[in-house]
Amino acid sequence: MSKRDYKNTSVQEPPLDYSFRSIHVIQDLISEEPRVGLRPLKHSKSGKPLTQSLWLNNNVLNDLKDFTQVASQILEHPENLAWIDLSFNDLTSIDPILTTFFNLSVLYLHGNSIQSLGEVNKLAVLPRLRSLTLHGNPIEEEKGYRQYVLCTLPRITTFDFSGVTKADRTTAEVWKRMNIKPKKARIK
Repeated sequence: MSKRDYKNTSVQEPPLDYSFRSIHVIQDLISEEPRVGLRPLKHSKSGKPLTQSLWLNNNVLNDLKDFTQVASQILEHPENLAWIDLSFNDLTSIDPILTTFFNLSVLYLHGNSIQSLGEVNKLAVLPRLRSLTLHGNPIEEEKGYRQYVLCTLPRITTFDFSGVTKADRTTAEVWKRMNIKPKKARIK
């Protein structure tokens, strides 16, 4: 990848926007036209958009099958994805495929059907994740929801559109000591 191509895949570029398209399966992105924003997307020589943001919000996705393959068909540099918006879909879990996008810093999953708080654990491997939304999922009703997420993902600075404060971190640490049992060392 040339320096020029990398420079042109900045977060300041408009997103590739497939929101409100009634998309049921990821493969539909190949034939669906993205929404046109106020600023035009820049494209590579091959004709693929140069952006780090992919918006798939307000659709009817219930899984992310073939996400990686489709992303490489519709984006010039899918490995540079920094912002994925999957809010207001029908996702019941956090697909491990999202953890392969190591440049991901913003992930919107609010308004889905994620049932288990343990799903959040999958996101701990994302080194650059700073902003996450999960409100509007059944997991939001679980006791200790905010504290669990902040303990599991200590690098995030914005959670559910609210800044994470020092007090939030302190509360999360106290909650963790009171609620999460330390793993016992196994004796061989």
